[in-house]
Amino acid sequence: MRIDLNADLGEGMGDDGAVLDVVSSANIACGGHAGDAASMRVACEQAVARGVRIGAHVSYPDRAGFGRVPMDLPAGVLLASLEAQLDQLTTAALAAGGRVTFVKPHGALYHRAATDPEVAEIVVTMARPAGLAVVGLPGSAILDRAVAAGLLAVPEAFADRGYLPNGALVPRGQPGAVLDDPDLVTQRMVSLVRDGEVAAADGSRVTVAAHSICVHSDTPGAVAIARSVRTGLERAGVQIAALT
Repeated sequence: MRIDLNADLGEGMGDDGAVLDVVSSANIACGGHAGDAASMRVACEQAVARGVRIGAHVSYPDRAGFGRVPMDLPAGVLLASLEAQLDQLTTAALAAGGRVTFVKPHGALYHRAATDPEVAEIVVTMARPAGLAVVGLPGSAILDRAVAAGLLAVPEAFADRGYLPNGALVPRGQPGAVLDDPDLVTQRMVSLVRDGEVAAADGSRVTVAAHSICVHSDTPGAVAIARSVRTGLERAGVQIAALT
């Protein structure tokens, strides 16, 4: 068994270096919701030093709302913003001796692209010229579009987020949305990799077919959670390895 372990980084919170010691892929904020040229440079240098893959964590241009506020932007405006974000991270990655290998939308853009084919197509259009892999929810519109475009589509699960019975995430702000008990999170992820299922918020079992697992760097105790998940998976015979 093998799975990728990714984390959202470069957002100005948590201990990015400690998280990078654990994960195999880093989703680095590119200036849309967080991050700037300096933070991108540092994150890329740290990732390259550890052999961690670099991904563009693009978002709506919404620093005030941390990219978690839905925005209805004209297609051309959104595409231009995403391309600018990717260009900034590409520059930082190349300067650090690495390269961007995948894209994972952030926050409101992530969820919109999961259900809106037009927004999904915009993200894929941005990723296509560089042949970037695309990370998203299993069964989502963005992964369908990525496959149609000949790109690697990577379905992911969230270690530190609760699930609804239909496979969607429990909305932030609701009870059970964020999970911060390392032992509980680890048990859930071992179950996911072994059985393809996790417990939903109502106690039912929900199928989550994932090739990558995400740990958010802004979750309380993120470093401990990431370490626990990796250790638990490896003890269960699972190899942690990047997919790109």
